[in-house]
Amino acid sequence: QETLTLFWSFIVSIYCIGGMIGSLCSGYLTAKYGKKKCLLINDVVLIIATLNTGFSRRARSFEMILIGRFLEGICSGVYMNAHIQYAGEISPKKLRGFVNVTSSVFLALGKAVARVLGLRDLLGTEDMWNVLLSFSGFVALIQLLFLPFFPESPPYLFLQKGDKDGCLKAMKQLWGEENYHTEFDDIMKEKAITKGTKIMNVIEVLKEPSVHPQLCTMLLLLLSLQLCGLSAITFYTSEIFQTANLHESIIPYVALGVAVCELISIIFCSSIIDRFGRRILLWGGYLLMALVLVLLETSLLLSVTVFLIAFYVVVFFSPAGAVSSVMNEIFTLSARSSAFVISGIIIWLGLTFTGMIFPFAVMVLGPFCFLIFIAVLVVSSVLIYLFVPETKGKSTFEITEEFKTRRYKKKRHQTVENNVTEEKIHCTKL
Repeated sequence: QETLTLFWSFIVSIYCIGGMIGSLCSGYLTAKYGKKKCLLINDVVLIIATLNTGFSRRARSFEMILIGRFLEGICSGVYMNAHIQYAGEISPKKLRGFVNVTSSVFLALGKAVARVLGLRDLLGTEDMWNVLLSFSGFVALIQLLFLPFFPESPPYLFLQKGDKDGCLKAMKQLWGEENYHTEFDDIMKEKAITKGTKIMNVIEVLKEPSVHPQLCTMLLLLLSLQLCGLSAITFYTSEIFQTANLHESIIPYVALGVAVCELISIIFCSSIIDRFGRRILLWGGYLLMALVLVLLETSLLLSVTVFLIAFYVVVFFSPAGAVSSVMNEIFTLSARSSAFVISGIIIWLGLTFTGMIFPFAVMVLGPFCFLIFIAVLVVSSVLIYLFVPETKGKSTFEITEEFKTRRYKKKRHQTVENNVTEEKIHCTKL
């Protein structure tokens, strides 16, 4: 029994290990081969991975499950970075927020589909579990067939490869003969501010002072998202509902409701993000989540019905889509790939940390474990309101200039304070 438990935990965790490796590789791969080609290569690897998991039952080989899960994790790490960058770079500025959120939409859709297919009435059986594990290969096959008809990212072609004709051709294919001029002007501005700047690796991005405000913003958004309780809810939905004394037979269906609620939330976010902006969705969403978690804590002590309503509502107010949109907009092309590598490492480490710590928090605090998340949400909401700029309708050039302006104002304020202090010291001496 101990050996089986060890194998099971290793099969579960090796996916996160693969995801971290995929995130580390994604910066180099997207910079060298481009986002489109990187995604196509990834499709092939994912199909190979799902063939391993699909045939593992017939081969009676748990090693094939390990290999498949590890490769699937690597593909997920690459997909999470490459897809967001590619989608953001091929979208016009007025639709960029909506398109950037598509990664979160399909992530939530994947969770919902997995919950449905994993029901005992469908593929969650002793005879069909290997088919369930192989389902993602079908999606990779669809992308492998249709993605070649899409152009490569215009900013990548022009800024990194210097292929102006290829860039213009791609922009005309994406946005039409008459609608690409504004987008091309924005790329020209970005080229002007990054002239002579090569694609930076992770170490260079961490050492570059001009990128530090963007990195701090990204760190704030990612830590807020990882520590706000959503990851714990995703990992331990069944355990949380058991704590609320739900009958075990209905827990899979209630968990499906959580996944569907998350999907509806992300779709709703994508439909309003370009109208209301990213910043208000972030701090407002976190604040509403904190308020509903207070209700959730209360409901744990009251009734199951109130608990379920509160649980669904807290998932609904998730601003995860706005986080992915802001991250894709605040970095120039020279730093974007490496910034997403850093974000991928933070995400996978955060998932691992949350997955390990939350059960112990439940053991120690019981129903009051959500108090930690309430504190994180309130602090995050205040910090985002004070320090994160609005990126709605702005080009990368304009956003970069706003970060520079903020740094300049801060430095100038510090200089004035230092001068005033020196004058006071001088007056005191006189």
